[in-house]
Amino acid sequence: MLLLECPVLRSILVILIGLGLAHAVAAQQPPVKVNVLNVCSPSPEEQQEIASALDRIPQKTSFSQDFEIDRGRSIPDQAATSLPIGGSAQVASDAGPADWVRIRREFPGASPFSTVQYSFSRDAKSMVETLVFRVRDPKDLMQIAVEDSASAVTTPANMLATDTPASRIKLERFGKSSIVLARCSGSEGNPAPDQTAYEPLFQSASAIAAKYRNLLSVRRAVPEEMSRINVAGTAKHKAAKPTTGNAGPQNKSQ
Repeated sequence: MLLLECPVLRSILVILIGLGLAHAVAAQQPPVKVNVLNVCSPSPEEQQEIASALDRIPQKTSFSQDFEIDRGRSIPDQAATSLPIGGSAQVASDAGPADWVRIRREFPGASPFSTVQYSFSRDAKSMVETLVFRVRDPKDLMQIAVEDSASAVTTPANMLATDTPASRIKLERFGKSSIVLARCSGSEGNPAPDQTAYEPLFQSASAIAAKYRNLLSVRRAVPEEMSRINVAGTAKHKAAKPTTGNAGPQNKSQ
């Protein structure tokens, strides 16, 4: 009773109890683990994983009869700027709407991969190709993504007339952080990092992308589907355009 009746001691008791509760709550919180991806210079172990994953992708294959070709136009959200095209392509929030085409084919049952999905997107500032291979029975590796891009916006046919080199390779792993290798440029006052050691990996990914452009017939399918997007957009615009003049019926005397 004497302890509670003394204001100073009562304040000290309240502080001690508060500190004890705060410590107990902090002890119950799980530790926060932050993984920082070194996309410009992965470790030798990560380089080996990338090389091994790329080697698993079949160079020659036949597909099952199931397939999917999708197309659309997406206006990027200011808060979330990724396009819904099944890959890792990103668009800037101020790049405006992006037209995209997606092609999916399924591998035969004996293949270690279940599907391959190609996507092409174009906005006002860039064009991006993404190739995603999904593993059939993911134990460690879940999927492999190869990406290339061009900052000079042109027609899809012109973009696909040549094999654009791969600029990004990503391995998504089960229960582990992803492994990413990307071509990195310099910033103000800092030169571009020396990525000579990773050139064989980029070359291997570029060769795979070139192979599957042919296997998926993207040079024919993408321009055709993109033209349909433009036609659909034009037709919708014309349908929504208000009419001018007198809208009501007119009677003309003979």
